[in-house]
Amino acid sequence: MACDFLTVDTVFLQRLYVLFFIQLHNRRVHLAGVTANPTGAWVAQQARNLAVALAEETTTVRFLIRDRDSKFTRAFDDLWRAVGAEVIRTPIQAPNANAVAERWVGTVRRECLDHLLITGRRHLLRVLHGYVQHYNRHRPHRSLDLSAPEQSERQGMAEPPAAKQIHRRDVLGGLIHKYERAA
Repeated sequence: MACDFLTVDTVFLQRLYVLFFIQLHNRRVHLAGVTANPTGAWVAQQARNLAVALAEETTTVRFLIRDRDSKFTRAFDDLWRAVGAEVIRTPIQAPNANAVAERWVGTVRRECLDHLLITGRRHLLRVLHGYVQHYNRHRPHRSLDLSAPEQSERQGMAEPPAAKQIHRRDVLGGLIHKYERAA
């Protein structure tokens, strides 16, 4: 698992910080939270919430890769050590050491945020939840042999041979298009 912050500036010149985690083995993204003032206590609480959700899914975390940001406090590290994960801090000014997280930041900017004017925290949360759902369920990944991190119910079912029509469904107001075979 890797984690990092993504910053987004709103049209009202407010900077928002998005804490996200990404599972390295399947590229599944987890949005932890969005805030204007991230503190160490807030970051630790978001990590605690994610750790509980992962435990319910019986997902084990062996490693957590993070940078040396001061927002990642001792409480944050202790939480991950308590669930059995080894916390790996990246070297100073070495974004390639956390390449998967940095790549996701670039992807969400190129495919989504660079095309929208974000008005505030609630708007950003709505947009990011829609994009993360698309990213986890439908977006093909080369590292996963062009499949999505979470196989949707339709992708897991065998397609009937007679289904030849393709239907397009717009995601995020038409910013992203999702294509499916007609039933």
